[in-house]
Formats: sequence, C-alpha cells, structure tokens
Amino acid sequence: MIMRIFQVVTRPGKEEEFSKFFHETAIPLMRGTKGIVKVFPGAARADTPREFSFVMIWENLESLKAFAGDNYQSPHIDPAEAELVESRSIKHYELVQ
Repeated sequence: MIMRIFQVVTRPGKEEEFSKFFHETAIPLMRGTKGIVKVFPGAARADTPREFSFVMIWENLESLKAFAGDNYQSPHIDPAEAELVESRSIKHYELVQ
C-alpha cells in the first residue's frame, strides 16, 4: 500500500474560505475515491491556521495512478481552490504495517 501525504498552505486571509472547501468538497471527494483504503484529513490548528493536510492510504500504485495520472508525484489541486492556495507539497511512502 502507498501512503500519500498532501499538504496545503493557504494564501493569507483565505483560511476560512479554504476550510469550507476542505470540509464540504475535498474530504467527501477523497473519501469516495476508488482505490483509497483510508483518508485522514488534517484541518488547521490555532498555531498553524493556514495549513491543511491529507494522509491517504492507497491500495497500490496502480490505483493512485488511475486517480492522479502518471504524474502522480506532482501535487495537483482542484481549479476551484487554486486562488486560495499559496503552496502545496506531496510525498509518497510504502506503508509499513
């Protein structure tokens, strides 16, 4: 299994708008995505109000590529959130059980 960690830093002043998108759109979308075994969404905290993340456990690399394409190592964002995001990062690991 593949562990995918996706992190976002919002633009200053866009925290509330991104939080709404995160909770109402992104979390349900990822939870319903074929090939994902488990999703752990991480919302902003008081000491890091602009940071959000997802830890996703994927069945395998093939299912991840089916979702993200061959360029799966590049952090993609929904066009609806592009104006809200200052930076993003993505990392992949083999899940150890």
